Amino acid sequence: MENAHINKRIPNELLSRLSDFVNINMGLYFPKDRWLDLLRGIRSAMPEFGFDDLEEGIKWLLSNPLKQRQIEVLACHLTVGETYFFREPKTFEAIEKHILPKLIRARWQNQKRIRIWSAGCCTGEEAYSMAILLSRLIHDIQNWNTTILATDINPLFLKKAQDGIYREWSFRGTPYWLKEQYFKDRGNGFYEIKPRFKRMVKFQYLNLVEDTFPSIYNDTNAMDLIFCRNVLMYFSTKQVEKVICRFHQSLLDEGWLVTASSETSHIFYSQYITVNFPGTILYKKGAYEAQGYTRIEDGYVDIQSHLQEDEDLIHFPMTTPVKIPSNPIPESPDKPVPFIEEPEVAAEDDEEIIEKIYQEALQMYNQGRYEGTIDLILNSIHQCDSYPKIMTLLAKAYANRGELKHALNWCEKALQIDKLNPVFHHLHAVILQEQGEQDKAVHALKRALYLNPDFVLPYFMLGNLQRQQGKLLEAEKHFENAMNILGDYDQDEVLPESEGMTAGRMRELIRMSMNKEMPA
Repeated sequence: MENAHINKRIPNELLSRLSDFVNINMGLYFPKDRWLDLLRGIRSAMPEFGFDDLEEGIKWLLSNPLKQRQIEVLACHLTVGETYFFREPKTFEAIEKHILPKLIRARWQNQKRIRIWSAGCCTGEEAYSMAILLSRLIHDIQNWNTTILATDINPLFLKKAQDGIYREWSFRGTPYWLKEQYFKDRGNGFYEIKPRFKRMVKFQYLNLVEDTFPSIYNDTNAMDLIFCRNVLMYFSTKQVEKVICRFHQSLLDEGWLVTASSETSHIFYSQYITVNFPGTILYKKGAYEAQGYTRIEDGYVDIQSHLQEDEDLIHFPMTTPVKIPSNPIPESPDKPVPFIEEPEVAAEDDEEIIEKIYQEALQMYNQGRYEGTIDLILNSIHQCDSYPKIMTLLAKAYANRGELKHALNWCEKALQIDKLNPVFHHLHAVILQEQGEQDKAVHALKRALYLNPDFVLPYFMLGNLQRQQGKLLEAEKHFENAMNILGDYDQDEVLPESEGMTAGRMRELIRMSMNKEMPA
């Protein structure tokens, strides 16, 4: 009866346009058999837009480009949050037993750096599960530079995730020790995750259908592990292909993509190695031959033959840290960076050639072809060694591949040529922060702001860094300065040097940062 009543009021042509509109702007796919769900959500959202009449409100939505605030309102009414800690245990067992131990061993001696992204994090259980798992696997986690990024399009989910308070339902199927060791009993059936695990996770707004990742400026680059579970099933085929491709660009070589079992067809993952673990399938970035795998059927490899070396590792739940060899094998040396004796000023006649090289490299970079970007620039470096813009593009390409030493090297070469460029100092700070050099990053950000007091991104980054350092008044001041500057921008205006970040998204990120519980 309800379906018939709705279809009488709302023409099918209008419903079809609404479905396409939501899909294009939010990635949420509502085919004809789910139009009733779409209308329920739209009807509940209309009072927040100031409309009592459903059809009139839909026509208003369709007549204007969606702004971020409108997307947030719709997300609150159209997305469903259903998750719990250590959901799909076989997936976490594969990560705990086979993926993270190898990664930890490889990074133990030198980098001590791990980056994880929970995309479509809902209310935060998945991201906090990874924080707990990392803490159990690495006994000196405080000495590691770990990033656990958690993003969602629904601000209500993000707010609950930041609060870190959960009911009994979020712990279904988990071992008894989880609540006892990692949560505080708040009474009345509520449990709050302990502050040191809460601080391991960074929550922020991100719409997966927008082309704002990977980017070093919103921390979606150089990931070792990306979770995107129970999200892609709400997307259209076109949006799924686009997002999976973007994830591939965001991952380091040998990085892993984790999706829900049977969420989408495996044909979407042709860029990945499809690996069968016991009870689950995961996707690895890389070539079959380079990884030493053998296909057992088209598109698949069997992990069983590769598991013997890991049999001494402990299964979930963990009780001791992972075993680290007493004499770890040193990492292979980094790819050598060409030595430049003396920068030569490019002849005026060469400007057109240099700009052509830059534009070609920039196109590769924007397509996520970072290795190609690096090779193109290095092959032409003697023509471009006085062109700092090319050097910073090279630095960003290296940063997106996780090669921070090279990224820092080329950024500093650019600064040697142009010491008064605030954009270069900001990039310098971003790379330093990824290396865990927070004090040096703060110094670089202050230089950027001295050179350009209206540069929004350094204020935001300074606020977060000084908040982490416990300098709460200074952090608040930097956030307020950023918000004041953002007052001169329209909501959907892209900020300079931000790789696509809009003023509206930056405002939301700052609001979330200002509302976070400060470190104890």
